[in-house]
Amino acid sequence: MTSHFTADPAVLVLEDGSRHPGRAYGALGTTVGEVVFSTGMTGYQETLTDPSYAGQIVLQTAPHIGNTGMNDEDPESRRIWVAGYVVRDPSRVVSNWRADRSLDDALTDDGIVGISGVDTRSITRRIRSDGSMRGGIFSGEAAAIDAEEQLRIVREAPAMAGRNLSAAVSVEGVEVTPATGDRLGPLAVLDLGVKQATIDNLAARGFDVHVLPQTATIDQIRAIEPVAVFYSNGPGDPAASGDHVDLLRSVLDDGLPFFGICFGNQLLGRALGLGTYKLPFGHRGINQPVLDRATGRVEITAHNHGFAVDAPREGAFDSPNGYGRVEVSHIGLNDDVVEGLRALDIPAFSVQYHPEAAAGPHDANYLFDRFRDMVAETLETSENA
Repeated sequence: MTSHFTADPAVLVLEDGSRHPGRAYGALGTTVGEVVFSTGMTGYQETLTDPSYAGQIVLQTAPHIGNTGMNDEDPESRRIWVAGYVVRDPSRVVSNWRADRSLDDALTDDGIVGISGVDTRSITRRIRSDGSMRGGIFSGEAAAIDAEEQLRIVREAPAMAGRNLSAAVSVEGVEVTPATGDRLGPLAVLDLGVKQATIDNLAARGFDVHVLPQTATIDQIRAIEPVAVFYSNGPGDPAASGDHVDLLRSVLDDGLPFFGICFGNQLLGRALGLGTYKLPFGHRGINQPVLDRATGRVEITAHNHGFAVDAPREGAFDSPNGYGRVEVSHIGLNDDVVEGLRALDIPAFSVQYHPEAAAGPHDANYLFDRFRDMVAETLETSENA
């Protein structure tokens, strides 16, 4: 493990021209992406391995990162997906008995360029004030590149708006996880960046979980004779995922029960005929308060999204695409953002946050039960028809 005090120089350059010098952390080199901040004080391994962070440089607002190391039991996917990593004080030792290696080594092994020793509070305040922006980390020899050249590289990087990143994170072939609970039947999961904890939760509710590539067609979904369809979280702009929206409309037309989380919520919104928009700096962390309007209960929830659905906040409204009545089921209490949708005339609902939340909190885990109950009710109605 590289000592923070002897590491090579590094600099974080934002597209507004601001420069934040520090020390190299992880792999050496250059990386660019959208700079976002995550407020979680725990669960950095789950954050790093969340495919939804593809294309983004993640800044941790918690000052001390890495003391529990990395292990082989908690990854949410097959690799670290962040484009870069920004921390203030990396731990110099690993002190957790479950650790298999240090965070620094894991970043290096996966080629993730990071930076430490920067004022993460100052950078977070800048992003909150001016919005998420492109940035670049230049470490080792790249830190000596001319400042104007570094800024040019950052400003020529693609913006997140308009990007479709599903192909970069999705599986290439079908992967099946058998049910571990009382069996309901096959579930088609469109992998837009699905997390392992989601698969485990669905299997525990009695689904044989068929994880399908993001290129799956309606015929391929029908071929497994699913009892329901699930859209996962994932990176990118929902407005750039027209094929996934069209596929979802075919699913809804077939009358299949549907549940979507995060990116899946945005795609359900677009399938219903609603718009989506980019948030100024997004919601990322494990402490976001959300109101479940059905119960009046406030949940503390895990989030990772930079886009949201544009929908009427009060009362039921008609789906512009002809799927009956719809209502906003959940609202974010920090900024009144739509955090969930529920179709009233077809078996479909979604939430903008992460009910699997492997690193916690688990307030929203009941949503998997709600999905299971909806599917069971739909199956019973079909059998009695």
